[in-house]
Amino acid sequence: MQLIHFGDNRIMATPLDLDQIQSFCVIADCASFTKAARRVNKTQSAVSMQIKRLEERLGQVLLSREGRTVTLTAHGQELYVLARKMLRTNAQIVDLFNGADLTGRIRFGVPDDYAVRLLPVILSQFQKTHPKIAVDVKCMASEELLAGMHSGNFDLVVFTQGTQHEFGEVFRTEKIHWVGLKNGSAAKREPVPTAMGDSGCCWRSEAIEGLNRCGKNFRIAYTSANATAIISAVLSDLAVGVLPQSAMQSGLVILGEKEGFPRLQDAQIAVMRASHAYGGIYDALCEHIVESLGNIDRPEPLNQQAAE
Repeated sequence: MQLIHFGDNRIMATPLDLDQIQSFCVIADCASFTKAARRVNKTQSAVSMQIKRLEERLGQVLLSREGRTVTLTAHGQELYVLARKMLRTNAQIVDLFNGADLTGRIRFGVPDDYAVRLLPVILSQFQKTHPKIAVDVKCMASEELLAGMHSGNFDLVVFTQGTQHEFGEVFRTEKIHWVGLKNGSAAKREPVPTAMGDSGCCWRSEAIEGLNRCGKNFRIAYTSANATAIISAVLSDLAVGVLPQSAMQSGLVILGEKEGFPRLQDAQIAVMRASHAYGGIYDALCEHIVESLGNIDRPEPLNQQAAE
């Protein structure tokens, strides 16, 4: 620990270098010194020197290097959480004294489950209030969004937090349902045809585990990362599906334990930022998304037994 000594015997620790903190977070984000150097516009040797000085400054090893793979040590994980807060605070201070109009471009990713119903409402209103901010949107599965974030393809992503291992800010919890066509027959077939996400989908894994646990005879008839395709299969009475509450549409009904379907865990919806995506245009969009999704009206559809 480096200390500053004052004449009256007061001692104060020297401040951390924010540029080193930024480089550290970017390395943690993309798990690569080479990729991080490109993102922060420095040479790889310069970034390596920054981390060396930061580790010497804190007296701890922060990053573990195994070949080309870079991972956070236990001390690195602790620093990462606090470092992100430092970057956010720094951006807030800059914004406080920056009176310029918000302008720029944001690369934004959102799961397909929320795109059809929510994107038109969210982004159309945002563009009205922030006409100088261009938002480039990509819709894909949460797993792909997180991979894209680590590769530097996004500034902000909304994703379904299936684990606690991703650095996301949870802002919404919603129910995940088994759904079928109102007055349809798919749920009564043997085996039950199901429509689910791709193999990497956390909802799919939980759904299959639940069906096996309760001894439900089923087959996966339709597989797609596109929620619209899942909904179409259900509305055509070709299968039952798994959907979040916010993706419910007219004509769909919830299938519960009375219909022989296991209860599914609630989903945590989170927003994840790149290390540079604090303050200014990023805060503007992030706050708008959180407010819009957090407060959206979510009417409860009837269950199938009541509908019949």
